[in-house]
Amino acid sequence: MKTCLSTGAALALVASVGLATPALAKELKLSYSHQADMASEIHTAAWVFKNWVNENTGGSLQVKLYPANALGEERAVYEGMQLGGGASCVISGTTILNNFSKKMGVVDLPFLWQSYDHLHKVFDGPVGKELAADVEKIGLKTIGWLDSWGWRNVVTAKKEVKTPEDLKGLKIRTIQSPVYVAALNAMGANATPMAFGEVYTGMQTGVLDGFEHGSAVIVAQKFYEVSKYVALTEHLISPLIFACSAKEWQGWTDKEKEVVQYGAKLGQDVNRALAPQREAEAFEFLRTKGMVINKIDRSGFVKAAQEVQDKLAKDLGAEQLLKVIRETK
Repeated sequence: MKTCLSTGAALALVASVGLATPALAKELKLSYSHQADMASEIHTAAWVFKNWVNENTGGSLQVKLYPANALGEERAVYEGMQLGGGASCVISGTTILNNFSKKMGVVDLPFLWQSYDHLHKVFDGPVGKELAADVEKIGLKTIGWLDSWGWRNVVTAKKEVKTPEDLKGLKIRTIQSPVYVAALNAMGANATPMAFGEVYTGMQTGVLDGFEHGSAVIVAQKFYEVSKYVALTEHLISPLIFACSAKEWQGWTDKEKEVVQYGAKLGQDVNRALAPQREAEAFEFLRTKGMVINKIDRSGFVKAAQEVQDKLAKDLGAEQLLKVIRETK
């Protein structure tokens, strides 16, 4: 489609949509782990996508959102999509796909990304194309790459982390991925893999000392209710993938595919444009909730990360991809 819209115009357009769902419409089930809250980068992109698709397929394809893991935890959702069942599409962190596509782990290496602009140039270039081709082999069609709204930082409930040494031995929840576990352990923490849906309770009960995530997610999931301190480690900025079941994709008409692809691009553009602003707003909100946010010296982490990056990239068979990412300016 050749339509070009500014972010503001796009939001105004999708906000005005109100089509009824025809009885014979095909349902596109979009799954994600975040709550249905516009403070979430994932829900915002999903909302834009839903309204665009529902307006522009003439009613033949209708998007229904399934937030808060309503169709299951992310790994189970991906497994179902590979078989052509459950969710039609998913928006999630790339890390979950490390379980299916080893190369994908390269984008989650610690202290790798320089800025949002660096992230976009990499994913909109040959690295993004190669990773999309890799996941296509496992039955998934990539239709977009999105931003997390903010760098991932360490969040704790009781112990204030002011120096790298303060992290040592703390049970810090991370994603169930060897790359994330290695990254947190290299920083001196006791990395504790756990499903996203269990983090709030884990913090509430003291099973965890802390977790690591971006500021917008802390707000959207109300993690400020069970945590007190944020240490600005900025160790990762987790990319997001928007992917669909290849089996479902093949069942859509050319017109429907065109609308879906453009809707994903529109959601991606809105998501990316808002990232720096939403990150800053989230930190301001967390301060009003009494959270203490500390800058720490990251230089030792950054230096040590080079060796960790090299080792993990070799294990992932992604040494050339790492080279391209480092050289992209």
